[in-house]
Amino acid sequence: MSAGRLNTLLAAAFVASFALMWASRRDVHQPNVEFLPDMAHAPRYSAFAPNPVLRGGSTLQPPPPGTIARDVRPLRYAATPADAVRAGDELTSPFRPEDEAARARGEEVYRTFCVPCHGAGGSGDGPAAKMGVPPPPSLLAEHARALKDGQLFHILTYGQANMASYAAQLSREDRWRVILYVRWLQASAPTTPSPAPGPPQ
Repeated sequence: MSAGRLNTLLAAAFVASFALMWASRRDVHQPNVEFLPDMAHAPRYSAFAPNPVLRGGSTLQPPPPGTIARDVRPLRYAATPADAVRAGDELTSPFRPEDEAARARGEEVYRTFCVPCHGAGGSGDGPAAKMGVPPPPSLLAEHARALKDGQLFHILTYGQANMASYAAQLSREDRWRVILYVRWLQASAPTTPSPAPGPPQ
């Protein structure tokens, strides 16, 4: 059968089905005749419900290896001091120091997540430290001021010493914003000397 004849037959079948559907519709306020209703009314499974169709019997499937979530750019660093230094050399903040909106958001993030340990002024005298938790180093000390923005971002992302990672709590942008606010705190306060290193453990 030639392609032209096949197209003619398909067109005729379409017109005939449309005419049949129109003729069978008795009430214009009712929906048309539904072909292949199973495609429109397929069974639904909730994310955590058993599923007899998918492998393993689970509806929720793990992502394929190497999958990257939308709008998430991977960070290729390890939670090591050497990679913290490398992050300081390679990463720069997307926010300019004069971005007041970013700094205001950074202050909000700081007050929510950082004040309990670092204190409102960044000197390491937060409520947790006053209750016996080992106090963190002052963010106003010379050592903290000397850290590059990328190093601070690495610390927020991977943690350091007693400080846990905040990557799950803070978006990448909010981590940069809180760094911007810390820089503002440092610029607004006098420098405090870094504590002398303690005896080897």
